[in-house]
Amino acid sequence: MIEDELKLAVHGLFTLPELTDDEHGLRVEPDGTRVLRATYWDTADLRLARNGVTLRHRTGEDGPPWQLKLPVTGRGEGVREELAEKGRPEEVPAALRSLVTGWARTAPLAPVATLRTSRAVHRVVDGDGKELAELVDDTVSVVEGRRVVARFRELEVERRAADDGVMTWLRDRLVDAGAVEGEFTPKVVRALGPMAAHGTDLPSPERPGRKAPAGEVVAASLADGVRRLIAHDAPVRRGAHDAVHQMRVACRRLRSDLRTYGPLVDAEWAQGLRDELSWLADVLGAARDLEVLRERIRDAAESDPLAPVDPGAVARIDVLLAGREDVALAAVAEALDQPRYAALLERVVEAARHPALTPLASEPVEEALTPLVSAAWEKLASKAAKLTPTKADHTWHKVRILAKRARYAAEAAAPAIGKPAKRTGEAAASVQDLLGRHQDAVVATDALLEIAEANPSEWRLVLTCGRLAERERAEVREVRAAFGEVWRDASAPKVTRWLRG
Repeated sequence: MIEDELKLAVHGLFTLPELTDDEHGLRVEPDGTRVLRATYWDTADLRLARNGVTLRHRTGEDGPPWQLKLPVTGRGEGVREELAEKGRPEEVPAALRSLVTGWARTAPLAPVATLRTSRAVHRVVDGDGKELAELVDDTVSVVEGRRVVARFRELEVERRAADDGVMTWLRDRLVDAGAVEGEFTPKVVRALGPMAAHGTDLPSPERPGRKAPAGEVVAASLADGVRRLIAHDAPVRRGAHDAVHQMRVACRRLRSDLRTYGPLVDAEWAQGLRDELSWLADVLGAARDLEVLRERIRDAAESDPLAPVDPGAVARIDVLLAGREDVALAAVAEALDQPRYAALLERVVEAARHPALTPLASEPVEEALTPLVSAAWEKLASKAAKLTPTKADHTWHKVRILAKRARYAAEAAAPAIGKPAKRTGEAAASVQDLLGRHQDAVVATDALLEIAEANPSEWRLVLTCGRLAERERAEVREVRAAFGEVWRDASAPKVTRWLRG
């Protein structure tokens, strides 16, 4: 459920104003009072609260007592997704505990605050009695044992069917009456004080300038990767579209950055991180590859309406691949629940905060990074120049990997170096994207032929696999024919001149 609400602070003697709007047929109806008791759970250093996440056990209302509120990317700070579960008050339900792993990591969860709320409820309705919003007037007591150690009052206006105009009207009327609108602050954050309001505990990817030490670029790149990795933890667990792909990209990006920055970081330290990231990327990769494969085969089946393939056989292929994908996704879920994964998250967060740097990392960004990007580009250029249409599939795939490394290296340097590095990153991306089509087609061909060989008695299936495999090989041939022109543009002097100093 998506929760969209306004919060306003009020003093103890505040009185609700008249909230009737005859012109628009709006009125407010009292809906009784309630007493709520909520125990909030977090880590000792409040990692959940500092990342806009709320986990609590609450009594006094209908519905499951355990609630988890998650921020919604791209929406206002007052918009959060609320999930609910049944469970005993002394133990966080496993489903909710796993969803906060990205923020909590290895730190244990424990009760951090208990709030008792006296709530007066009001319904904002239109002329037909339709509920547009719920307005609650909360007097909140922060409880320690049997003592009340703090008390505050606030209003919440939660959107039901109201449009923006109604929400704005309600806010303005309440503000005019003396309510104070400020930053959206959950009750538990107000109760816990400055530490909870301090902001995320995750490292910040601040971008250094050309004259800054190169080590600052290393830290910024790792911080960016860590945030991307953790941001997709909960979406992967919930099966969100493209989440596995994005988490896998985060792993690969971190591994590539550690490789690119080799001379700037301690080799043993970097290799240990790369090994763990490789483990996670491999687990994610199996699921992601099958997701892509199923999409490709459906697209290939529909690519030529004048030469349709057997829809029953296509559906059978998809069922077989879906079964494999389910197994791969189960392996992802199992991996994310392992202590090894939580330890990896803790490790990469610490790595971004305190990278193990070599003396070379103290040199200015431009002097230290240009040779590293140049080395990545030269490895790509030496192999790309030798590609011919008759080279083996795996040779083409190796060039794609080199293009990806060159792209990541240039993109990592771009915030400090500027347009030249950005242009090189874009050029490498064009090569990577083209060769990505090649690799996807190769993988699809192999999978189709494998299915045909494993099911020789199903002649319709075998025939369909063969026809689709030939369409995929046609894609391979098309990419190989186009590569020469794409590479010439990507390797033009204007793209690479800066790498030669």
